[in-house]
This record gives sequence, structure tokens and C-alpha cells, in this order.
Amino acid sequence: MKTLLECVPCFARQALDAVSEAVADPARRESLLRRLLREIAAGDWSGSPPAMAQRLHRSIRRELDNPDPYRDIKIRMNQMAASLVPAMRARIEAHPDPREAAVRVAIGGNLLDVGAKTQIAAEDLPAHLETIWTQPLRGDLAAFFRAVARARRILYLADNAGEIFFDRLLIERLPAEKITVVVRGSPVLNDATIEDAEAAGLPELVPVLDNGSDAPGTILEDCSEEFRGGFDRADLVIAKGQGNYETLSDVKKNMFFLFTVKCPLVAARVGEPVGSLVAKAAQPTPEDSE
Repeated sequence: MKTLLECVPCFARQALDAVSEAVADPARRESLLRRLLREIAAGDWSGSPPAMAQRLHRSIRRELDNPDPYRDIKIRMNQMAASLVPAMRARIEAHPDPREAAVRVAIGGNLLDVGAKTQIAAEDLPAHLETIWTQPLRGDLAAFFRAVARARRILYLADNAGEIFFDRLLIERLPAEKITVVVRGSPVLNDATIEDAEAAGLPELVPVLDNGSDAPGTILEDCSEEFRGGFDRADLVIAKGQGNYETLSDVKKNMFFLFTVKCPLVAARVGEPVGSLVAKAAQPTPEDSE
């Protein structure tokens, strides 16, 4: 998995992006950025990249006196995604395998990520979504759908705003009565919160809860007792996004990760090239390993 040393350029860019988005005055912007860069340099680099990002973005919110510096970006992402939902739903319904198409759309939306070097802008999303129909989908989708069919309780861990609209298109193709969607407990980067789930209309389909954490991933010990109980009781977890992969890939759980590979180090870990659409199991289920 990534080392924090290799993530430092990404953290510095996130600090710059947040300050540039939220602060108009150049002198104040420079002063805040210098403080944040010092904090990155002095921080504890012994944890996971999402843990370091959690601490950094707490500092960004404190320094900016802004509980959600990315709110306007999230609104733009949600608006763009919402405008594309009718066309994407029609493409899914017309596809020879609508369930596979829905997985492609859900994973394709994962590049709406301001924390990743390979992020795309909301306005570039329509062109990007045209590429997902011809890209290889890495992983065993048959095993994924078998796991969904066998499960009684499914947790669907959402990732980003905008992307969550495309998650809905996949959830519409799954047994909704089994599913609970989980979002972040409070704002961090452009990660989806309850507000974004409501914008996507997810509470109309499935229960939605937050995980009690402001990490851009799922650090179990940082999450609420309610979430951890639901995680333990679930017999299948569907985890969206690279941050969830980074924080949960070593957890022993029946789990599938759906994400776009965004950096060479994760690419090496999963054995797929950067840019790949990935739907992979954390570990084989007993039936699938026979």
C-alpha cells in the first residue's frame, strides 16, 4: 500500500486546492497554505494515507473557519451527475447486460474525486462516461452478483458526491430490501454525506446512515458504534472508491471493492493498470474458491 512519503505531493495539492477554492485574498491564501504545509511536514506519517488526509483536512477546515470548503464543488458535481442520470439509465436499460452496465456506470463515476491526482472535472464527466462502455472491467462480476444474491444484509459504502447519483443506478439493479447505504459522518474533501445521499434520492430506496467519521475512507476504529455494529452484522460489504480500498483491503470480511484505479501504487497492489475499472473481492467466498 502507499507510503505517506509518496502521498505528500497529493496532500500538498489538496491543501492548495482547498485554500484556492475558499480564500480570495492572495496574501491570506499564502499565509494559510504555508501553515498547512508546515503541518504536513510535522505530521505523524505512521498511519494510512486516509488517516493523514483526515488530520490534514481537519486543519484545513479549522484554518479556513469553514466546516465544508468543498461544498460548492460538491453541489456542481451533484448537478452535473443529476443531469446525466436519465441518459445513463437509458443506456443501462438498453445494454445487453443491464447489471454489468450499472456496475460500469457506478465505477465510472468514481473519478469525480478532488482528492485524486487523476480526478476529472464535473464538466468533463459526459465525455469520460462514454469511455466506460469499451474499457475492460477487471474482476469477477458473476462472483459479485452471486455474493449479492446470497447475502441477507448488505452495506454499500458510498464515496463521493456526484458519484453517489450513479451509485443509485446500480442500487436500482440490486435487491434494495437488503441494502443500507453508508456515507461519511461529516464533510471531508468532496466525499458524500447525508446531504448528498438525499440529493440523489437514495433515502427513497434504502436506509441511509453515516459512519460517524470524517476520514476519506473507512477507518473502523474511528467510526461510530452504530456503524461498526452494522458492519459486523453485514454478510456483504460493497465498498466504493480507492479510499475505502486503502482502509479496508486488509479487513477479513466478505467484501467487494468497486473503484477506478487512480495511482501506480494501488495499481501494483490490485494488479491492474491505472485507469482500470475494478470490481474485485477482498477474499474469495467459500463457494467461489471451490
